[in-house]
Amino acid sequence: MDSGIGLLAATAAVRRLRPDADLVLSLDPDGMPWGPRTPQDLTERAVAVAEAAAAHRPDALIVGCNTATVHALPALRALLEPAVPVIGTVPAIKPAAAGGGPVAIWATPATTGSPYQRGLIEDFAGGVAVAEVPCWGLAEAVEHADETAIDAAIAAAAALTPAEATTVVLGCTHYELVADRIRAAVRRPGRPAPVLHGSADAVAAQALRRIGARPEPGTTAPGTVTVILSGRVGGLPAPALAYAEGRLLQAVAPAR
Repeated sequence: MDSGIGLLAATAAVRRLRPDADLVLSLDPDGMPWGPRTPQDLTERAVAVAEAAAAHRPDALIVGCNTATVHALPALRALLEPAVPVIGTVPAIKPAAAGGGPVAIWATPATTGSPYQRGLIEDFAGGVAVAEVPCWGLAEAVEHADETAIDAAIAAAAALTPAEATTVVLGCTHYELVADRIRAAVRRPGRPAPVLHGSADAVAAQALRRIGARPEPGTTAPGTVTVILSGRVGGLPAPALAYAEGRLLQAVAPAR
């Protein structure tokens, strides 16, 4: 679940690990973006989106959104657990800091500098130089597959990224859909390309662990894909097909 197509990264990661999994994607086009909403309003929207997904009796629910995880995870777990494990999405600050080099965290302006993100830095990146980089308009540009706006937002964030950064944390799930473009933008002449850390693979693996399922990437029987748009069964939003993750889901099993 997510407000928009930021959930594609984790969904595609699940698809790669378990091609046979039946997937339910619950989005909120009527209420997006969630970022500017108050925590209470956002939580109410997230609960509605989760309830729409829960009606399909899933084995687990992935909250494919950093902002929703920050504000709505307790409410979602109170609503669904223990019957349905709820897996949140947390920026990969811990593994990024383990490398020891300077770290840049790309995140939405609302998340950058927030007590939540600062707490993660204090808990997992002590002694490591960390730069918080606000990415104005990037999530919205990715959501609409606006190529010009994506390039401009990435360029602006890259200009704020310290040249010495060896690692970049993608602190918004939308950013993982344009990871290659971010990597190219932050590479400095004469330096190796910074390592990028997203959350999708770890979240997908955790979801399988929570339900006791093994990764079986060689499975040939494709699972189904059901898309719910603000409570209504629909199809993948057209911008989703601009990204490899969206095309993977469309190619394996047409959305219904």
